[in-house]
Amino acid sequence: MKVGYLGPEATFTHLAVCSCFAEAKQQAYNTIPACMDAAMSGEIDLAVVPLENAIEGSVNMTIDYLIHEQPLYIVGEITAPIRQHLLVHPSRKEEWTNIEKIYSHSHAIAQCHKFLHRQFDSVPFEYATSTGAAAKYVSENPDKNIAVIANEMAAKTYRLDIVKRDIHDYEYNHTRFVMLHPDQHASVQVNPELSSRPKTTLMVTLPSDRSGALHQVLSAFAWRNLNLSKIESRPTKTGLGNYFFIIDIEMALDDVLIPGAAAELEALGCKVKVLGTYNAYVL
Repeated sequence: MKVGYLGPEATFTHLAVCSCFAEAKQQAYNTIPACMDAAMSGEIDLAVVPLENAIEGSVNMTIDYLIHEQPLYIVGEITAPIRQHLLVHPSRKEEWTNIEKIYSHSHAIAQCHKFLHRQFDSVPFEYATSTGAAAKYVSENPDKNIAVIANEMAAKTYRLDIVKRDIHDYEYNHTRFVMLHPDQHASVQVNPELSSRPKTTLMVTLPSDRSGALHQVLSAFAWRNLNLSKIESRPTKTGLGNYFFIIDIEMALDDVLIPGAAAELEALGCKVKVLGTYNAYVL
């Protein structure tokens, strides 16, 4: 099996892939869309991309590209702890408190806002496509007095020094990554030691000009005792006020309850699509 991920090497996505697919061939991509495109074309067997962070919320690029561009299915999920560190080139280790610019992914920088405000209030940021890409840039530019926010794997991979550990604002800093495949029923073999639970994700589009539609949607799940772990709205990109909803249900797709809820929603004029029924793994 060949697994693609948001790269380059030593991103948090790469770290999650290594934990779940130690024996698989791995392929890094510079952007989330490039990774998803590769899965759709068959260049890779599976795409692993970030979906949501506990501090910064959803990765809108992943959701929007999944809905509007590449109709892949979620066939698995990984939740991994995120530890952010401040890294510099070894030649800059002694002067790290005087760095002139900090590089990282926008989410990583936001996750460390309190530390950065306290320690580097006047130092500008430079956003990168991933923490790994930022670490690679710092490694390749020892002449610049710069730092990067990234993980320990990045420090080892790009031979950088960790000058400040665990700089994220909150202790419970986790990210959800999704495994994407063109086939909804694709089988995914992961590290058997990982614990998991079943989940199903639906996309629901409400009918226009219907009073109380969202309440009716939630009621269809509530009276069936279906536990919703998440509901999120995103614009349909067809006009102001038009949204679809991503709904996570804490159970596998069955023959009665979830199909019954979907049928009830469709009778109300909603559009319902199953984005995936899968196992959610925890690292």
